[in-house]
Amino acid sequence: MIEPEVEPQDTEEQHRPHPWAELQAERTQLLRLAALPTDRSTGARPLRFVQLGRVERHSPDQSLLRLTVELPGQRARNRQNTLDVWADHREKSIRFETDGSAPLDPINRGLARFLLAQGIAWAKQQWAHYRVEGGALAAKDALTDDARLRRDHVLRAQGFEITYQDALQLKGQYGAGRVSELHSDWNKEKVQFVELLEAAAMLQMADQNLREQDTQLRTLSQRLATFKRDDSSLRFTIACLVAFAVFQAGLLIWIATH
Repeated sequence: MIEPEVEPQDTEEQHRPHPWAELQAERTQLLRLAALPTDRSTGARPLRFVQLGRVERHSPDQSLLRLTVELPGQRARNRQNTLDVWADHREKSIRFETDGSAPLDPINRGLARFLLAQGIAWAKQQWAHYRVEGGALAAKDALTDDARLRRDHVLRAQGFEITYQDALQLKGQYGAGRVSELHSDWNKEKVQFVELLEAAAMLQMADQNLREQDTQLRTLSQRLATFKRDDSSLRFTIACLVAFAVFQAGLLIWIATH
């Protein structure tokens, strides 16, 4: 007797998206990116404000923290400006995932180190003894020497170790031992949290400055209008004096010739 074939469902389960794949931010905070000197490779770096989104999920097998950075009036491409931190409770490991094909926007503003620091702090709260999963360094992140140095500095500053397999430093690996060996600090002079009251005070100050500037502009406009009226009067007076002088000269010439 021939038994009916059973179609394997492992393939479908592998291709089925993770239930947490499309999670959106549930909590948001305002970040202040301090103004920095112009960089020769990345250009101007003015004062900017961005929004940090945060969402986390937990199950007996896994936990996830997703951090996203959103820019006002600008829509980032899918998975850009996103850091996922996965905790595998079965393997007792932590994995950091980013979209390696797209750099953080705005670039060279301290956001990469900040996001890593936030993810490390979250992992340290409960799973400091978990091991850290390493990985390969994407060659697209190091198209120039400056880009490679910035990336390596960010990883080393947070406690990761970097090794290269070639002299040109194109093929590299990053890794660490335990989560407890990583660092959860960042450059607070570049990236700062802005509390609600502080943001309200900043808006109030900006509104006050705009009102003061508007008053100054009105005062200057009134003075300019006064100067224009005086100028018109002076021009008319000068024109009259010139006409009178020409008339007097003509009259004198006529008297002298007759």
